[in-house]
Amino acid sequence: MSEYFSLSDCDVIGFDLDHTLCRYHLKETSRLIYESFARYLVEHKGYDKDLLNLTPATWDFCFKGLVVDLDDGNLVKLAEDGTVLRATHGTNDLSTEEIIKHYGPKREWKHFNSLNTSFTRSAKYYFYDNYFDLPGALLCGRVVDMLHKRGNEVNSDFWKDMVAAIDHNYNTSAFKDDAGTYFPSVKRDPSRYLQPCSDSVKTWLRSMKNTGKVLLLITSSHSDYCRLICEHILGKDFEELFDVIITNALKPGFFSLVPQQRPFRTLVSDVEESEGLPSLEKPGWYSQGNWPHLHELLKTMTGKADPKVVYFGDSMRSDMFPASSFGKWETVMIVEEMEGEGVPKSDAAMSNEAQVEPQEKKGKFEEQGMKAPSAVSNQWGSYFVDVHKSGGGDEESQKLTWCCHCIHKYSTMAIPSVEHIADLPLDYKFPRFSPDKPCTTGYYPRPPDSLLKRCESLS
Repeated sequence: MSEYFSLSDCDVIGFDLDHTLCRYHLKETSRLIYESFARYLVEHKGYDKDLLNLTPATWDFCFKGLVVDLDDGNLVKLAEDGTVLRATHGTNDLSTEEIIKHYGPKREWKHFNSLNTSFTRSAKYYFYDNYFDLPGALLCGRVVDMLHKRGNEVNSDFWKDMVAAIDHNYNTSAFKDDAGTYFPSVKRDPSRYLQPCSDSVKTWLRSMKNTGKVLLLITSSHSDYCRLICEHILGKDFEELFDVIITNALKPGFFSLVPQQRPFRTLVSDVEESEGLPSLEKPGWYSQGNWPHLHELLKTMTGKADPKVVYFGDSMRSDMFPASSFGKWETVMIVEEMEGEGVPKSDAAMSNEAQVEPQEKKGKFEEQGMKAPSAVSNQWGSYFVDVHKSGGGDEESQKLTWCCHCIHKYSTMAIPSVEHIADLPLDYKFPRFSPDKPCTTGYYPRPPDSLLKRCESLS
């Protein structure tokens, strides 16, 4: 395999939508999601109203890549080998001694093997892997704190309520029915939450299509929400940019459920036809489906027996791992945390933010210092690297986090946003991640600070 990756070598270029092609205003969106979940717990499940009160400082806890242990209410940050780097009970830090008491002298998290090899959901733990989930980690921690304060036992029962809160706000009919808090709010004021794509991204998509690339949009969002987002970020004619649009794709099952795959369905006025399609015959807008049927269509469209596909996405569980493992696709991971560690924002993003956020619109949270969910956390540290203290000794070693290890393993390359590469020529050669290269190779435009420091300390 070449040590470089180039879009010009790909026949098919696919995109996830949320947090990939569509960037959100993360602070606004996170507050909305937290409120959507918390309001449900308070109004429908009788939880303390205090859950709705947040100070800007509480947002430091919101950190991607945490795993919640549902049996005991601990949240853990894992190293690449499954050792526990940091942990909290609820939102309160566990000391090194307490971590060793919970996880043994080697600090081994017992479910690591199941999470690390298949990313499957479990009744024992939940992996916070994307910004739609993430405010739930903060809520989870605060619910555990609240149960303690009441003197209640913490077990996995609280999780049933959390799942109900997620479903209430995100289920497929919630958009149409104006149910929950999330969809009605985004519908009312999309520009408060969604960042429009820059002209350079729209030109980039058009130019790829004009040079004969097949363009795909594959999202687990339902068609009605997808349409709202795309019209807002790309314009009313967004459908012209893509050959195939797949909504309610139910990833990762779209890739992993073979041979029990779900058929594609056609949509009439955003309602799925009850009869599934035996195969995918032509380009268009579809719902659900599976990658083997899509692959057959792509063979026909490209005239190639083995078309080369690249897929851009932000979720390890739904995008990178299944697309690379089952689809054998090239994958480009969108890692906004890179911007939290010294990687400059793209010019397009800077001018975009200046236009979208006039000063008076910045809410009180901004001034009082709410941390963006993609920034380094005081409580959790860096998304990429952390210091590991061995039990008993004062020895410290810099370890890659499990999330960082997964990026290197399942992605071809990582970028903070599509804006960062939209102005480059299509035949630009990006260095790809490789086990025989330094761990800093594969990030564009440059690696995050913590990885650079680790490499310096190792050399």
